[in-house]
Amino acid sequence: MTHEVKRVLVAEDNAAMGSVVRFNLEKAGFQVTVAGCGQAAWNLLNERGFDLVISDFQMPGMTGEELCRRMRKDSRLAEIPVILLTAKCLELDKDRLRSELGTSALMSKPFSPRELTQTVRDCLAVGATVA
Repeated sequence: MTHEVKRVLVAEDNAAMGSVVRFNLEKAGFQVTVAGCGQAAWNLLNERGFDLVISDFQMPGMTGEELCRRMRKDSRLAEIPVILLTAKCLELDKDRLRSELGTSALMSKPFSPRELTQTVRDCLAVGATVA
């Protein structure tokens, strides 16, 4: 039985945080691509296939919220699970984000590598049963 490696796109303008996410997810067996901004992530989404997107909520230019809105309007990308990362988790309305943006999860920075990996696995498992 072959195991398909899941492809994760990370949109993160903080290079150190992008590297931490990449390291931990690659260690867990995922194929990870990091984009340094929302626009670069949008371009990659239109060029390649990804199974899940992790995006920083606040980025210069195209924010994680705008990236998610664009994805939900595009039939090719609308079903891809999205995890938003934010340092302002307490200030955000999680229910609004889930209903308006269709986010799969909202994670507070800082987070543990185990929490990140488990959230990714959970979101992929839910996405797999929906499709």
